[in-house]
Amino acid sequence: MTLEESRTAPARRTRGVTPFGVLMAVFGLLLVFLVIPNAGPVLRASRAGQGTPGVFTARERSCVRHPGHEACTLRGAFRSDDGSVDRPTVALYGSGKGLREGGTARARDVGRSGTVYLRDASHEWIMNVLLLVAGGLLIFVGLRRLPARRGQRSGSGESGSGGG
Repeated sequence: MTLEESRTAPARRTRGVTPFGVLMAVFGLLLVFLVIPNAGPVLRASRAGQGTPGVFTARERSCVRHPGHEACTLRGAFRSDDGSVDRPTVALYGSGKGLREGGTARARDVGRSGTVYLRDASHEWIMNVLLLVAGGLLIFVGLRRLPARRGQRSGSGESGSGGG
């Protein structure tokens, strides 16, 4: 396209951000702000061996049954091997299959408030990355300017009648 053609080419018309777009962006920001504070601990939990090793002692097991699935939460106490960390009330992240009240499991504290992890690597980071990407997409899509509809004219005085 030459300079002359670019001057005579019709300008691409855009509309501003819609109220729905702003709402999408706000929801996206909310997702991002929910994910960011736990990013460090979740990344440490994703690597086996990270964190302070110790023993989790189960005090309470509560389960919720869904069709074809049962989700259980174990609450109890965590004490590090060297005795430097003693957390009386934490949840154990992970399945903890077979662990009942009074039972113990090797666990690690990665610095997440209210939660300790089994020794194995956690896959929690996957959901966090998906939520972060979803939040970013909602922000991007919500705040982008949309092309104007074809039928709209912006007061250019043009008419289809060709009268004169």
